[in-house]
Amino acid sequence: MTNLTEEQRQHIIALLENGEGLPAEFKTVLFPPERQEYELIYAGKEREEDVIAETMAVPLQPIRNFGGNGVDWHNMLIFGDNLQAMKTLLQMKEHGQLTNADGTPGVRLIYIDPPFATKQDFQGNQEEKAYRDKVAGAQFVEFLRKRLVLLRELLADDGSIYVHLDYRKGHYIKVILDETFGENNFVNQIIWKRTSAHSDSKTLGNAHDIILHFSKSSSMVYSKQFIKYSDEYIKKYYKHKDERGRFLDRDLTAKGLRGQGYEYEWKRIKGYWRCPIETMKEYEKQDLLYYTSKGTPRLKQYLHDKEDGSALQDVWADINAINSQAVERVGYPTQKPETLLHRILNASSRSGDIILDGFSGSGTTLAVAEKLGRRWVGIDCGKLAIYTIQKRMLHLKSDIGNKGKTLKPKPFTLYNAGLYDFAQLRNLPWESWRSYALNLFECKDVQHKVGGIELDGYRGNDEVLVFNHRLGGGVVLDYGFIDDLYSKLRGKIGARFFIIAPAASVNFLEDYVEQGRTRFYILRIPYSIINELHRRDFSALVQPADENEVNATVEAVGFDFIRQPKVECNYSIKKPKGEMFRNAVVKIKTFQSRAMAKGVSQKGNLETLSMVLVDYDYSFDSDRKGKETPPPFEVDAVFYANDIQAAGWEVRLPVEELGKSVMLVYVDIYGNEYTEVKTLSDFGGGDHA
Repeated sequence: MTNLTEEQRQHIIALLENGEGLPAEFKTVLFPPERQEYELIYAGKEREEDVIAETMAVPLQPIRNFGGNGVDWHNMLIFGDNLQAMKTLLQMKEHGQLTNADGTPGVRLIYIDPPFATKQDFQGNQEEKAYRDKVAGAQFVEFLRKRLVLLRELLADDGSIYVHLDYRKGHYIKVILDETFGENNFVNQIIWKRTSAHSDSKTLGNAHDIILHFSKSSSMVYSKQFIKYSDEYIKKYYKHKDERGRFLDRDLTAKGLRGQGYEYEWKRIKGYWRCPIETMKEYEKQDLLYYTSKGTPRLKQYLHDKEDGSALQDVWADINAINSQAVERVGYPTQKPETLLHRILNASSRSGDIILDGFSGSGTTLAVAEKLGRRWVGIDCGKLAIYTIQKRMLHLKSDIGNKGKTLKPKPFTLYNAGLYDFAQLRNLPWESWRSYALNLFECKDVQHKVGGIELDGYRGNDEVLVFNHRLGGGVVLDYGFIDDLYSKLRGKIGARFFIIAPAASVNFLEDYVEQGRTRFYILRIPYSIINELHRRDFSALVQPADENEVNATVEAVGFDFIRQPKVECNYSIKKPKGEMFRNAVVKIKTFQSRAMAKGVSQKGNLETLSMVLVDYDYSFDSDRKGKETPPPFEVDAVFYANDIQAAGWEVRLPVEELGKSVMLVYVDIYGNEYTEVKTLSDFGGGDHA
């Protein structure tokens, strides 16, 4: 047990003393795997057991349900750091809450398309640069490796993972995947020829990505896939035709065949044949023999018997990338075509299986999963991605490529992970609040009694009490409460005792109160400065201020609470000189983030603006406000802070495209939002005339 930290030792002792089993994360700590024959060594590489044990699980706060609640399962869209969200999903798996339709625990199929760390610009919506990856080298490799470790644990035993990369980092990640999943579980390196030609002045054209396919074990869900024959292929090879249809002719001679085949005479031709004479007679009887001009028999193979086409190989040249005119295009950088995910999901999952995409982006994986009757979990740390997916899932078409009839999605829920709305938390039922409070501070939920007092769990080896501030219509945590608690627990508890309570229900300022040899630590909600508690510095999610940064890899550790930024704007109607159409102009005068992240107070006015998202035709009826759930926001346009600044801190909306109401969502760089709904009259204009 030399690999254990002192806190891990105490935690194990506490669990054993309470008669509980050990979590799965201790497996590799207590029984470390043998060193591998080779591995990738680089600065900052953590042990797998530390990645699993020290990754912080954060509660999932439901923000909104779409389509009601599922019966056995509801699909999940999660906003937050994917590593922390994965740890929470792993706990769900351990508790039997992450199961496929057939009852198998874990995720059947994972597809991820992480940032490539290439610093390469991609052409995006409106011919603007889409993104530039920010994490490179060893940092990127470790960033992805930590997630691969958690993803392996999330997979079902017969599950698969597909990792989509480019040529710059693919070779490093192949070695990491060999280490993480085992080289014996490597299935394929798929070459996706995403473009027919690419002109580079000093190198060969880069026209492909790679997709690495690994399985969790030797037993793997897999369905053989086929590619339809092209018209050119049919014309070239199926060049014969009779009353049954088109056919090609196969050689029946044993030339070059190992073992020389069967020797006999057929139709005055003596030689070696691939089949015995009885089979040849059966072919003749069924009119399946085609004779050459020299009288040599060949076997007819009809096109209608090969309707599935040819077996799929590891080079995929028949799927095109998304172009500017594609029906399925949603205007999100790096969007992948639905046909690509359709093939992957069909190959490695079945109806009712859970599909996970930890870098969901535009939501292609989730859209295809919905169309194929799969369950799905999508995670992304970008507000633009979340709003893009939300809109996409509400406007699905039944066919791949987003064509066909309208498809009503199965129920799904949007969650926050790591950034919480405290106003909503206060309205939770007591048991839900209690569970949330324990999870937030990584406490073990074990209700027990000490000295006749009902306690809620443990943090390490220390006792935890969730203060019930709702008793008697509302009570406060004061010195008298702690005095009474100590008098009943004296001599029965250790040096530390934790009390979790809403900050507004604590009427003193100290972080702890000392009684005898025990310190009663007060864990306030909301509360961001708890670094010593979690043994790490917290870092916030960072939203982009420029479209180039949309897919920047950001790692957020810990949690924070939503604090609405301060926003003040002027509204007007302007018609630019020399242009035909009017603009509804939002002049941003004040934008100040109120987040608790480090350094926020040093930021000047407008410095913390990330983007403004706009729904041009928000179906909001002021007369029905408060009478029903408001309609969902559906993003139509994105204005990044850098572009807004270049325009004099103005957001210009085309009047001709605006509906009765317009919703604007102002997002700070930490993911906090300020939302407003405006009509054209608010801008000083009447109707569109």
